[in-house]
Amino acid sequence: MNFYAIRAIYLFEMARAWRTLMQSVLSPVISTSLYFVVFGSAIGSHMVEIDGVSYGAFIVPGMIMLSLLTQSIANASFGIYMPRFSGTIYEIHSAPISYVEIVMGYVGAAASKSIVLGLIMLATARLFVDFHVAHPVWMLAFLVLTSVTFSLFGFIIGICADGFERLQIIPLMIITPLTFLGGTFYSIKMLPPFWQAVTLFNPVVYLVSGFRWAFYGVADVSVGISVGMTLGFLLACLLGVRWIFKTGYRLKA
Repeated sequence: MNFYAIRAIYLFEMARAWRTLMQSVLSPVISTSLYFVVFGSAIGSHMVEIDGVSYGAFIVPGMIMLSLLTQSIANASFGIYMPRFSGTIYEIHSAPISYVEIVMGYVGAAASKSIVLGLIMLATARLFVDFHVAHPVWMLAFLVLTSVTFSLFGFIIGICADGFERLQIIPLMIITPLTFLGGTFYSIKMLPPFWQAVTLFNPVVYLVSGFRWAFYGVADVSVGISVGMTLGFLLACLLGVRWIFKTGYRLKA
């Protein structure tokens, strides 16, 4: 294992995050804070409790998960797309480094940025609503697992995209709607039985539900199923990355 190569890629990507601090950290934190002000403080004060949890506190895990998904995909997709766009990806291929080490460098940096951002948002949420974390170890586990999984997914998007505008299609047109419809602002138990069944086909439901369970011990679906679905998607992303590097899809001229 070439740890020097992994470290070089990782530090380069982390340095890019510090150079774009406003876009990488401040912008999503400010956006999420506005959600807390509107939904948590203004609207939440007029809402009843959900599963014994105040509405403002109830949406905290969902809001963090929304930012976590979008930022993980954005960081990883842009990180690998730029070497493809500039042509430096061929220099990386010519170096004595395997695709596993390339993925560890890029995905590790993207996941690290998302984890830090999630923790900052967790601290920011405390300024607006009062909440507690019932299972802090599980909360961190879901935070790390989700960041790594969707950073891998973003890595795949960055390789497959053939233009800057394509980097935003899946996050904006698919991930964000699925997150809003995945129980971010409500419990799926509040829906009619038919729509509850339909919602279970939304994979984001399991992420939000498992993350919320780590906070309050309540969930729309079993926490075991949530972990299993996340691990299944992680495995699918790993197989996708392996196929891309094995075939050279979008990586070779």
